[in-house]
Amino acid sequence: MSVVDSVLAHIPQRYRELAIRHRELLKFGIVGGITFLIDTGIFYALKLTVLSPKPVTSKVIAVLVATLFSYVLNREWSFRTRGGRQRHSEATLYFVISGIGVGLYSAPLWVSRYLLHLQTPYTSRFVEEIADFTAAQIVGLLLGMAFRWWAFRKWVFPTEQSHEQAPERDHARIS
Repeated sequence: MSVVDSVLAHIPQRYRELAIRHRELLKFGIVGGITFLIDTGIFYALKLTVLSPKPVTSKVIAVLVATLFSYVLNREWSFRTRGGRQRHSEATLYFVISGIGVGLYSAPLWVSRYLLHLQTPYTSRFVEEIADFTAAQIVGLLLGMAFRWWAFRKWVFPTEQSHEQAPERDHARIS
C-alpha cells in the first residue's frame, strides 16, 4: 500500500472524494509548503547575515532557489499527468512564469520597506521583522502562489497532451 493510499484510508469518505477531486491542488499545496520552508530558511539566512542591508535581494535569491525545487516537484508529482510540451519549452515557460511570480512575491516586501518605511530607523527592529515576515512570507506568498497555480495550469502544464511532443505519462489517480 502506498503512502498516499495509507493517508487516504484515514480520511473520512466525504473528504476523501474531495481530496481525490482536487488532488492537483493538494499536491501543489504540499509542494508549496516544502518550498515555503526552503524559501523562508534561505531568506532569513541571507537577511540576517551576508545580505542584511538588502532584504529584497535576499528574498529574490530565496525564491529563485525554491523555484528550482518547485519545478522538479511539480513536474514529477503535482502535474505529472499533464503536459504536452517538450521539456525545454515547458521549463522555459515555468521559469518565465516563476520570474513574474518572483516580482509578485517580492513586491509586498518592497512596498513595506520602501513605500511604507517599515524599517529601522523609522520603526523598531521588532516591527520591522513582523512587517518583513507578513509582507514577504504571507502576502507575497499568497499573491505569487495564486498567480502560479493559475498560470501553470493554463500554460505550462495544459490538460491536452500532444502525443507527438510528450511521452506517455502515468495516469494513476492519486500518487
